[in-house]
Amino acid sequence: MILITGATGTVGRPLVGMLDHAGVGVRAVTRDMTSARFPAAVEVIQAEPSEPETLRDALVGVTAIFVNPRAVGAAGVELIALAREQGVKRMVTMSALNVEFDVERQPSRLRGEYNKEVEFAVVESGLEWVALRSGAYADNAIAMWAGQIRAGEVVRGAYPNSTWAPIHEHDIAAVGAHALLTDGLLGRRPVLTGPHSLTQPNMVTAIGAAIGRSLRFEEISPDAATQAMIRAGIPTPLAEGFLTMQAESYGQRGLVSNEVEEILRRPARTFAEWAVDHVDSFR
Repeated sequence: MILITGATGTVGRPLVGMLDHAGVGVRAVTRDMTSARFPAAVEVIQAEPSEPETLRDALVGVTAIFVNPRAVGAAGVELIALAREQGVKRMVTMSALNVEFDVERQPSRLRGEYNKEVEFAVVESGLEWVALRSGAYADNAIAMWAGQIRAGEVVRGAYPNSTWAPIHEHDIAAVGAHALLTDGLLGRRPVLTGPHSLTQPNMVTAIGAAIGRSLRFEEISPDAATQAMIRAGIPTPLAEGFLTMQAESYGQRGLVSNEVEEILRRPARTFAEWAVDHVDSFR
C-alpha cells in the first residue's frame, strides 16, 4: 500500500492515477473530500498531513509514502517518525532544483513549501529515500498568463530573455511512480526539467499555437510585472520572489536535465505538448 500526500494537487492527482493503473494499492490523503475524485479502487483518507497524528490509522499497512512538502509543512520530522513507527520502508519526496539556494531565492517557501527541510528530514530518516528536485513547472504559465490570454492577444511580463526548461507535471508524477515502485532511484536526488530551454516569448507562442490564436509577448518593467501579478491575486512577497528568480533563470541559465528521459526511457514531454493538454485553462 502506498500513501500519497497532496493527492489532489498538480502532481499528486496524476500520480494516484498512474499507481492505480499499475494495480498498486493507493491511499490518497485529502483535506477536502469534495475534491477527491479518484478511481474506485483508490482508498481516500481525509486527514491533515501537517498534523501527522491524523494519519496514524491511515499508515497501517503502508510500505511507502509520497511526500508533498506543501501538504506536510513544518511537520516533516514528526511524520517520518510516525511512519517509521508504523513500519513504512520508503519515502519519496517532492523537492526543487533551487533547494540549496539562499532562502530568499526560494519563493515557493512563501506558500509553505519547505522543500529544504522536508528533503533533509527524508534523507536523514534512516528509511529508503528519493528526493525529486524539479525545475520550473509548466503549470506556472496558468497563474502567470491565463487571465491575460483570455482577455486579449498580448502577454506582458518582465525579463523576456530569461530561460527555463518547464516540466510537465505528468513527467514529475511518472518519475515519482518509478521511485515508489522500483529501486533504481534509491538514495538519489534526480534533477527533473523539461527537454528544452525556452524564453517566455517561446512559451507564449506555444500556447497560442495550442489554442489557435496568434499571441505575442510584450516586455514591461519588473515593477510593472510585479504589480500585475499582485492584481492577479498573487501575494506581494511571492510575486517579488518569483520575479527575482525569473531574472536569474533559476540561477542556471538555460538548464536542461536529461534525467526524465533516462529514468522513464522516453523523451520528456515538451512545453508545446503541455499547452495542448491545458487548452481549457487559456480559452
